Amino acid sequence: MRVLSRFLLAATNVAHFPAPELPEIAFLGRSNVGKSSVINSLVGAKIARTSSTPGRTQSINFFEIRWPGKPKPELLFADLPGYGYARVPREISQQWSGFIEPYLRQRPSLALCLALIDISIPPQESDRQLVDFLTATGRSTCIIATKSDRISNNQLRASLKTLQDRYQGIRVLPFSARTGTGRLELWKDIREIAHNFGAAISAVPSTER
Repeated sequence: MRVLSRFLLAATNVAHFPAPELPEIAFLGRSNVGKSSVINSLVGAKIARTSSTPGRTQSINFFEIRWPGKPKPELLFADLPGYGYARVPREISQQWSGFIEPYLRQRPSLALCLALIDISIPPQESDRQLVDFLTATGRSTCIIATKSDRISNNQLRASLKTLQDRYQGIRVLPFSARTGTGRLELWKDIREIAHNFGAAISAVPSTER
C-alpha cells in the first residue's frame, strides 16, 4: 500500500495540538521499541526520525497521511515520546504528563492507540501499565508486537500467546519493520477504524469538537 506523508508539527503542550478534524492514530511504547521504524515502514519513507539516544523525543510529533489521488489528508499519525528510560531527566518526564495524559484521555479525534511491545524480550511492567491505562480510558487499542523477526517461529508463537493470554480482548499483531510482517494487516485495521471514526467526527458540529 502506498501513501503520501509529511511532518505536520511537534506539540509539547495541549495548545500546540492540531485542530481535531481528522482521525488520529497514536503510536506508544517504550524507548527503543521501534516506533519510528514502524511508522516509516507503514508510510514507506523515513519521516519519523530514530535517535541513538533513547528517550530523546520529548514531543508528540504529528504526521499527515494522504492517499494518492486524494487532495487532502485522510488521517494523522501521532508519535508519542517513549517511556521507561531511566536517563530521561525527571523534570522532562514530569512535563510529559501535562500534555500526554490529556491527549490520551481527552483528545476527541484519537481513533486508535497502537501499544508497541518488543516481542523479542521478556514482558515489561511498564508495558502492562500502558495497556492497563489505555483500557481504563476506553480507547480502542491494538498491541503491535515489534521486532518479530528477531526470534524463531516457535518463540514467536509462544510469546504471542503470552501476550494474548495477558491482554484478552485486545488484538495482538506481530510486526517487523525489516521484513514487512504485519504491515498490510495493520494498514487494514487503520483504514477501517479511520473510515468509521472519520464519519463519526464529521457528524459532530465543529463547535462541539
